[in-house]
Amino acid sequence: MRLATIFSSHGPAAALVVGDQFIDIHATDPGLPGCVKNILAASPAVRQAVADTANNPKAVKYAANAVKLLPPVPKPSKIVCVGLNYRDHAIEGGKAIPTEPVLFAKYPNTLVAHGEPIVLPKVAEKVDYEAELVIVIGKTAKHVPNDASAFQYVGGYTCGHDVSARDWQFRGEEKQWTIGKTFDTFAPTGPWIVTADEKLDPHNLQIQLRLNGSTMQNSSTKEFIFGVPTMLAFITQVITLQPGDLIFTGTPPGVGISRKPPVLLKAGDICEVEIEGIGTLKNPVVAEA
Repeated sequence: MRLATIFSSHGPAAALVVGDQFIDIHATDPGLPGCVKNILAASPAVRQAVADTANNPKAVKYAANAVKLLPPVPKPSKIVCVGLNYRDHAIEGGKAIPTEPVLFAKYPNTLVAHGEPIVLPKVAEKVDYEAELVIVIGKTAKHVPNDASAFQYVGGYTCGHDVSARDWQFRGEEKQWTIGKTFDTFAPTGPWIVTADEKLDPHNLQIQLRLNGSTMQNSSTKEFIFGVPTMLAFITQVITLQPGDLIFTGTPPGVGISRKPPVLLKAGDICEVEIEGIGTLKNPVVAEA
Protein backbone atom coordinates (compact mmCIF):
# COMPACT_ATOMS: atom_id res chain seq x y z
CA MET A 1 0.00 0.00 0.00
CA ARG A 2 0.82 3.65 -0.30
CA LEU A 3 -0.36 5.61 2.72
CA ALA A 4 -0.54 9.38 2.96
CA THR A 5 -1.93 11.93 5.37
CA ILE A 6 -4.22 14.53 3.83
CA PHE A 7 -5.98 17.55 5.26
CA SER A 8 -9.71 16.84 5.05
CA SER A 9 -12.86 18.60 6.22
CA HIS A 10 -12.49 16.78 9.54
CA GLY A 11 -8.77 17.49 9.95
CA PRO A 12 -5.73 15.30 9.21
CA ALA A 13 -6.79 11.96 7.76
CA ALA A 14 -5.02 8.80 6.67
CA ALA A 15 -5.47 8.16 2.96
CA LEU A 16 -4.83 5.23 0.64
CA VAL A 17 -3.11 6.32 -2.56
CA VAL A 18 -4.54 4.59 -5.62
CA GLY A 19 -3.25 5.92 -8.91
CA ASP A 20 -3.92 9.65 -8.94
CA GLN A 21 -6.59 9.45 -6.26
CA PHE A 22 -6.56 9.57 -2.46
CA ILE A 23 -9.14 7.55 -0.52
CA ASP A 24 -10.04 8.87 2.93
CA ILE A 25 -9.82 5.59 4.84
CA HIS A 26 -11.81 6.42 7.98
CA ALA A 27 -14.46 8.37 6.06
CA THR A 28 -14.90 5.35 3.79
CA ASP A 29 -15.10 2.89 6.69
CA PRO A 30 -15.48 4.43 10.19
CA GLY A 31 -14.36 1.12 11.69
CA LEU A 32 -10.85 1.65 10.32
CA PRO A 33 -8.09 3.81 11.86
CA GLY A 34 -8.00 7.44 10.90
CA CYS A 35 -4.26 8.01 11.25
CA VAL A 36 -1.25 6.44 9.58
CA LYS A 37 0.46 5.56 12.89
CA ASN A 38 -2.45 3.36 13.90
CA ILE A 39 -2.67 1.70 10.51
CA LEU A 40 1.01 0.79 10.62
CA ALA A 41 0.58 -0.67 14.12
CA ALA A 42 -2.64 -2.55 13.28
CA SER A 43 -3.11 -6.27 12.74
CA PRO A 44 -2.67 -7.80 9.27
CA ALA A 45 -6.46 -8.14 9.04
CA VAL A 46 -6.98 -4.42 9.65
CA ARG A 47 -4.28 -3.49 7.16
CA GLN A 48 -5.93 -5.76 4.59
CA ALA A 49 -9.23 -4.01 5.25
CA VAL A 50 -7.48 -0.69 4.62
CA ALA A 51 -6.16 -1.99 1.31
CA ASP A 52 -9.65 -3.22 0.42
CA THR A 53 -11.07 0.31 0.57
CA ALA A 54 -9.61 0.69 -2.92
CA ASN A 55 -12.45 -1.53 -4.15
CA ASN A 56 -15.22 -0.02 -2.03
CA PRO A 57 -17.87 1.43 -4.37
CA LYS A 58 -18.66 4.06 -1.72
CA ALA A 59 -15.05 5.07 -1.17
CA VAL A 60 -14.55 8.75 -0.32
CA LYS A 61 -12.09 9.80 -3.00
CA TYR A 62 -10.18 12.96 -3.80
CA ALA A 63 -8.25 13.78 -6.95
CA ALA A 64 -4.56 14.41 -6.41
CA ASN A 65 -4.87 18.02 -7.54
CA ALA A 66 -7.62 18.60 -4.96
CA VAL A 67 -5.69 17.30 -1.97
CA LYS A 68 -3.51 19.14 0.52
CA LEU A 69 -0.83 16.72 1.65
CA LEU A 70 0.60 16.70 5.16
CA PRO A 71 3.77 14.84 6.18
CA PRO A 72 2.90 11.11 6.02
CA VAL A 73 3.38 10.92 9.80
CA PRO A 74 2.58 14.47 10.98
CA LYS A 75 3.60 14.00 14.62
CA PRO A 76 6.11 11.18 15.14
CA SER A 77 7.32 10.77 18.69
CA LYS A 78 10.91 10.61 17.45
CA ILE A 79 12.99 11.48 14.40
CA VAL A 80 16.36 9.72 14.62
CA CYS A 81 18.99 10.38 11.96
CA VAL A 82 22.07 8.40 10.93
CA GLY A 83 25.01 10.42 9.63
CA LEU A 84 27.80 9.33 7.29
CA ASN A 85 26.02 6.12 6.28
CA TYR A 86 27.09 5.97 2.61
CA ARG A 87 30.61 4.83 1.80
CA ASP A 88 30.82 7.16 -1.18
CA HIS A 89 29.62 10.14 0.89
CA ALA A 90 32.14 9.50 3.69
CA ILE A 91 34.91 9.32 1.09
CA GLU A 92 33.62 12.54 -0.53
CA GLY A 93 33.91 14.36 2.79
CA GLY A 94 37.34 12.94 3.61
CA LYS A 95 35.93 11.10 6.62
CA ALA A 96 36.96 7.72 7.96
CA ILE A 97 34.37 4.97 7.46
CA PRO A 98 32.43 4.89 10.76
CA THR A 99 32.66 1.73 12.86
CA GLU A 100 29.19 2.25 14.34
CA PRO A 101 26.19 4.40 13.37
CA VAL A 102 26.57 8.13 14.02
CA LEU A 103 23.29 9.46 15.42
CA PHE A 104 21.66 12.84 15.77
CA ALA A 105 18.03 13.98 16.06
CA LYS A 106 15.49 16.18 14.39
CA TYR A 107 12.20 17.34 15.92
CA PRO A 108 8.62 17.60 14.65
CA ASN A 109 9.05 21.35 13.97
CA THR A 110 11.28 20.37 11.06
CA LEU A 111 8.61 18.37 9.23
CA VAL A 112 6.94 19.70 6.10
CA ALA A 113 5.02 17.90 3.39
CA HIS A 114 5.54 17.40 -0.31
CA GLY A 115 4.97 20.76 -1.99
CA GLU A 116 5.51 22.87 1.10
CA PRO A 117 8.42 25.33 1.24
CA ILE A 118 11.82 24.86 2.81
CA VAL A 119 12.46 28.15 4.62
CA LEU A 120 16.00 29.56 4.61
CA PRO A 121 16.63 31.02 8.09
CA LYS A 122 17.76 34.62 8.44
CA VAL A 123 20.60 33.48 10.70
CA ALA A 124 22.02 30.77 8.38
CA GLU A 125 24.09 31.42 5.25
CA LYS A 126 25.13 27.90 4.20
CA VAL A 127 22.01 25.76 3.82
CA ASP A 128 22.57 22.45 2.05
CA TYR A 129 20.48 19.59 0.65
CA GLU A 130 20.61 15.86 1.52
CA ALA A 131 18.39 13.20 -0.06
CA GLU A 132 17.56 10.35 2.32
CA LEU A 133 15.60 7.12 2.51
CA VAL A 134 13.43 7.24 5.64
CA ILE A 135 12.38 4.14 7.59
CA VAL A 136 8.95 4.40 9.20
CA ILE A 137 8.59 2.20 12.28
CA GLY A 138 5.54 -0.09 12.36
CA LYS A 139 5.66 -1.63 15.84
CA THR A 140 7.24 -0.90 19.20
CA ALA A 141 10.91 -1.80 19.04
CA LYS A 142 13.44 -2.27 21.83
CA HIS A 143 16.64 -4.36 21.73
CA VAL A 144 16.03 -5.35 18.12
CA PRO A 145 18.30 -8.21 16.95
CA ASN A 146 20.87 -7.36 14.31
CA ASP A 147 19.49 -9.87 11.81
CA ALA A 148 16.67 -10.29 9.31
CA SER A 149 14.05 -10.39 12.07
CA ALA A 150 14.59 -6.62 12.44
CA PHE A 151 12.44 -6.05 9.37
CA GLN A 152 9.30 -7.01 11.32
CA TYR A 153 9.58 -3.61 13.02
CA VAL A 154 9.57 -1.68 9.73
CA GLY A 155 6.18 -0.30 8.74
CA GLY A 156 7.35 1.19 5.48
CA TYR A 157 9.59 3.69 3.73
CA THR A 158 9.30 7.25 2.48
CA CYS A 159 11.45 9.95 0.89
CA GLY A 160 13.17 12.43 3.16
CA HIS A 161 15.24 15.57 2.79
CA ASP A 162 17.72 16.30 5.58
CA VAL A 163 18.17 20.04 5.05
CA SER A 164 21.29 21.22 6.88
CA ALA A 165 22.64 24.63 7.91
CA ARG A 166 26.34 23.87 7.55
CA ASP A 167 27.49 27.09 9.22
CA TRP A 168 25.60 25.98 12.36
CA GLN A 169 26.35 22.26 12.04
CA PHE A 170 30.12 22.78 11.97
CA ARG A 171 30.46 25.87 14.18
CA GLY A 172 33.03 25.82 16.98
CA GLU A 173 35.41 23.08 18.00
CA GLU A 174 32.63 20.93 19.43
CA LYS A 175 30.40 21.07 16.29
CA GLN A 176 26.63 21.40 16.54
CA TRP A 177 25.06 18.68 14.39
CA THR A 178 21.64 18.72 16.01
CA ILE A 179 21.14 22.50 16.02
CA GLY A 180 22.31 22.68 12.40
CA LYS A 181 19.68 20.14 11.40
CA THR A 182 16.64 21.33 13.37
CA PHE A 183 15.58 24.66 11.95
CA ASP A 184 11.87 24.82 11.10
CA THR A 185 11.05 23.08 7.76
CA PHE A 186 14.39 21.22 7.63
CA ALA A 187 12.83 17.74 7.23
CA PRO A 188 10.50 17.45 4.25
CA THR A 189 9.05 13.93 4.02
CA GLY A 190 6.64 12.21 1.66
CA PRO A 191 4.73 12.32 -0.48
CA TRP A 192 3.56 9.00 1.00
CA ILE A 193 4.74 5.83 2.73
CA VAL A 194 5.23 2.62 0.77
CA THR A 195 4.40 -0.10 3.28
CA ALA A 196 6.88 -2.88 4.01
CA ASP A 197 4.65 -5.55 2.47
CA GLU A 198 5.45 -4.05 -0.94
CA LYS A 199 8.79 -5.89 -0.59
CA LEU A 200 11.05 -3.00 -1.50
CA ASP A 201 14.69 -3.87 -0.91
CA PRO A 202 15.93 -0.92 1.17
CA HIS A 203 19.51 -1.98 0.46
CA ASN A 204 19.18 -1.69 -3.32
CA LEU A 205 17.29 1.48 -4.27
CA GLN A 206 18.44 4.29 -6.53
CA ILE A 207 18.34 7.62 -4.71
CA GLN A 208 18.65 11.01 -6.36
CA LEU A 209 18.36 14.70 -5.58
CA ARG A 210 17.68 17.23 -8.30
CA LEU A 211 18.16 20.95 -7.79
CA ASN A 212 16.29 23.07 -10.34
CA GLY A 213 16.20 20.03 -12.61
CA SER A 214 19.94 19.25 -12.39
CA THR A 215 20.95 15.97 -10.76
CA MET A 216 23.20 16.70 -7.77
CA GLN A 217 23.05 13.35 -5.95
CA ASN A 218 22.74 10.00 -7.69
CA SER A 219 23.65 6.83 -5.84
CA SER A 220 22.16 3.65 -4.42
CA THR A 221 21.38 2.40 -0.97
CA LYS A 222 23.77 -0.43 -1.86
CA GLU A 223 26.34 2.07 -0.55
CA PHE A 224 24.93 1.88 2.99
CA ILE A 225 27.66 1.28 5.56
CA PHE A 226 25.03 0.11 8.07
CA GLY A 227 21.93 -1.69 6.82
CA VAL A 228 18.46 -1.58 8.31
CA PRO A 229 18.99 -4.33 10.93
CA THR A 230 22.23 -2.75 12.15
CA MET A 231 20.67 0.69 12.42
CA LEU A 232 17.63 -0.57 14.33
CA ALA A 233 19.69 -2.79 16.60
CA PHE A 234 22.06 0.06 17.47
CA ILE A 235 19.33 2.66 18.05
CA THR A 236 17.04 0.42 20.12
CA GLN A 237 19.77 -0.43 22.60
CA VAL A 238 19.03 3.05 23.92
CA ILE A 239 15.75 4.32 22.46
CA THR A 240 12.40 2.56 22.39
CA LEU A 241 10.94 3.21 18.95
CA GLN A 242 7.19 3.58 18.50
CA PRO A 243 4.91 3.18 15.46
CA GLY A 244 5.29 6.20 13.21
CA ASP A 245 8.80 7.08 14.37
CA LEU A 246 11.12 8.09 11.54
CA ILE A 247 14.70 7.00 10.89
CA PHE A 248 16.61 9.11 8.36
CA THR A 249 19.24 6.72 7.00
CA GLY A 250 21.96 9.01 5.66
CA THR A 251 22.73 10.74 2.37
CA PRO A 252 24.80 9.85 -0.70
CA PRO A 253 27.61 11.99 -2.21
CA GLY A 254 27.06 15.18 -4.14
CA VAL A 255 26.04 17.45 -1.26
CA GLY A 256 26.47 21.13 -1.97
CA ILE A 257 29.09 21.96 0.65
CA SER A 258 31.52 19.41 -0.84
CA ARG A 259 31.33 20.84 -4.35
CA LYS A 260 33.94 23.21 -5.73
CA PRO A 261 32.65 25.85 -5.61
CA PRO A 262 29.95 24.97 -3.06
CA VAL A 263 26.34 24.88 -4.24
CA LEU A 264 24.03 26.08 -1.47
CA LEU A 265 20.27 26.54 -1.41
CA LYS A 266 18.81 29.92 -2.31
CA ALA A 267 15.32 31.37 -2.51
CA GLY A 268 13.57 30.29 -5.69
CA ASP A 269 15.23 26.87 -5.87
CA ILE A 270 13.22 23.68 -6.39
CA CYS A 271 14.45 20.48 -4.69
CA GLU A 272 13.32 17.00 -5.72
CA VAL A 273 14.22 13.80 -3.87
CA GLU A 274 13.43 10.71 -5.92
CA ILE A 275 13.77 7.18 -4.56
CA GLU A 276 13.20 4.10 -6.68
CA GLY A 277 9.93 2.35 -5.88
CA ILE A 278 8.64 5.17 -3.67
CA GLY A 279 8.24 8.38 -5.64
CA THR A 280 9.38 11.99 -5.72
CA LEU A 281 9.34 14.52 -2.89
CA LYS A 282 9.35 18.08 -4.27
CA ASN A 283 9.75 21.30 -2.29
CA PRO A 284 10.37 24.94 -3.21
CA VAL A 285 12.88 27.03 -1.28
CA VAL A 286 11.95 30.45 0.13
CA ALA A 287 13.65 33.03 2.33
CA GLU A 288 12.41 33.58 5.88
CA ALA A 289 10.10 36.59 6.00
